[in-house]
Amino acid sequence: MSRLTSAATFFCVILLHSVFAEEIFIRASQVGYHMNEAGTAVAFSKSPLPATFELVSEKDERLVFLRSEVKPITNASWGQFTNHAELDFSSVHTPGRYVLKIGSARSLPVQIGTDPFGNLAANSLEFMREQRCGFNPWLNTNCHQLDGRTTFGPLTNGTPIDARGGWHDAGDLLKYLLTSGNATAQMLLAHELRGQRSEVKDQKSASEFLTSGLRPPTSGLLDEARWGLDWMLKLHPAPDQLYHQVADDRDHAGWRLPQDEITDYGWGKGGARVVYFADGQPQGLHQFKSESTGVANLAGRYAAAMALAFQIWKSDPQQKDFARRCLQAGREVYELGCAKEGVQQGNSFRSPYRYEETTWADDMEWGAAELFRATGEKKFLADAKHYAELAADENWMGREQTKHYQFYPFTNLGHFRLYDLVDCDFKKLLAGYYRDGIERCVSAGEINPYRVGVPFIWCSDNLVVALVTQCLCYERMTGDTRYREFAAKQHDWLLGRNPWGVTMFTEIGSVFPRNPHLMTTQLTKRTMRGALVDGPVYERIFKSLKGVQITEPDPLAAFQGAAVYHDELHDYSSNEPTMDGTASAILMFVLCAEARH
Repeated sequence: MSRLTSAATFFCVILLHSVFAEEIFIRASQVGYHMNEAGTAVAFSKSPLPATFELVSEKDERLVFLRSEVKPITNASWGQFTNHAELDFSSVHTPGRYVLKIGSARSLPVQIGTDPFGNLAANSLEFMREQRCGFNPWLNTNCHQLDGRTTFGPLTNGTPIDARGGWHDAGDLLKYLLTSGNATAQMLLAHELRGQRSEVKDQKSASEFLTSGLRPPTSGLLDEARWGLDWMLKLHPAPDQLYHQVADDRDHAGWRLPQDEITDYGWGKGGARVVYFADGQPQGLHQFKSESTGVANLAGRYAAAMALAFQIWKSDPQQKDFARRCLQAGREVYELGCAKEGVQQGNSFRSPYRYEETTWADDMEWGAAELFRATGEKKFLADAKHYAELAADENWMGREQTKHYQFYPFTNLGHFRLYDLVDCDFKKLLAGYYRDGIERCVSAGEINPYRVGVPFIWCSDNLVVALVTQCLCYERMTGDTRYREFAAKQHDWLLGRNPWGVTMFTEIGSVFPRNPHLMTTQLTKRTMRGALVDGPVYERIFKSLKGVQITEPDPLAAFQGAAVYHDELHDYSSNEPTMDGTASAILMFVLCAEARH
């Protein structure tokens, strides 16, 4: 190569680097903003940013609705981008579609209106149905009709038991009471919090399914929660019995549709799957054992779900028998929790990964609070207060690292449901627990320009959902709105106000995960709305996990920083949807919508 050619090449590289260094990126919620709430976006670049920005009409950019100064963010950076600024357009109260402009950069369309969260809860129901086991309406077929055969229980190992139904947990085909009990209870609570307002229903028309040859699914939040309740009732076949997990990581045997099961759990390829009994002891059928100490974590959430079901259906003449059955099951399982305080963790077989929950008092508090609401029996109120003080504000908030699902569920909804049942002094105690956790997250958020207050551990998106939920529950409890703007920055992170400019829900927003770690969508080549993916993780976590891989070069490489996210099929650490995370997001979306009414 001649010296002239070398010089020209070097000059082109420098020129391209200079152009990229001056490029400005804008990140905003891709769902929209309420016209009477704080609306902010983030702009960032390698070079200093212009001092002003504009909000203009999407149709005619000559119509300027706002010209304002940027607010530099000087105490935090992200990856290779050292210049960040907040673009505040809260003063614009006129509904419409807009574009943010700073320098030569233009944002994706920004929607300002009256109900930005209106359809989001309903959209997420599509993913919940796609995860159904037994009969799957999304696939229009049956799966896992041989679930399952028992282990660790009072019955002889291998005894058949009917554990059909429920939801597949995530990108795999396992089923857990640990997550499903929480998902069911949170969806029922979401219904309760809507009061007299209309039921959350999917807006996709039946004709869309019929034209594709698929059976229209039942729609509605209560329909989906009922699917969970029916499965939970099967896991409690006698007053002193509770089963908690169907299948284990032997499930990870290759990509297949649920109806094409191939795994052999000892009863033939594609045959019955193991069903674990909740005995409150360490369990494991092969190399790895859990560190279980009791069953109260499962029992408390189970009781909460069943008592909520009773509250919802007790006055329906056609459902009163079902309601009474739920209440009786809730009572019985709650007593199992009282007898065996402690945690029943998830079980693994040959992999070290499992649900490592260590907290249980929060669950018993929630269960007791809902049983008191259902029965009026003072014993349950006394129990709820006792467990509330045991739980206090022990959680993940303010921690840089935890074990996987150690502090689960990630919001203690027992404090919220107990609050209006107690006296003023106890109210102050409960509100203080919530406030202390939120304040730790506010402090944690100061180290990044997006003010996101969660650690970037596995399932960080679930933590963001929980943080928003806790902020809005605190506001409903106390009337104190001080955390509403902070909460908005958290849910907007999930909706595109993040370094990658990607919403964390499939088919929601303009730029969303297109290659989730999900067998059904990959094998059918169909799209599916509303699934919350795990979300960004610290790079050290990504590099430490087994079997995670991405395509190189990474198209999002420029935006990786304190955490990494990959829209990649084989990145189960950041791009795998979870059933319980999505159910929790449904509750979050309902709270967001209700806060604006």
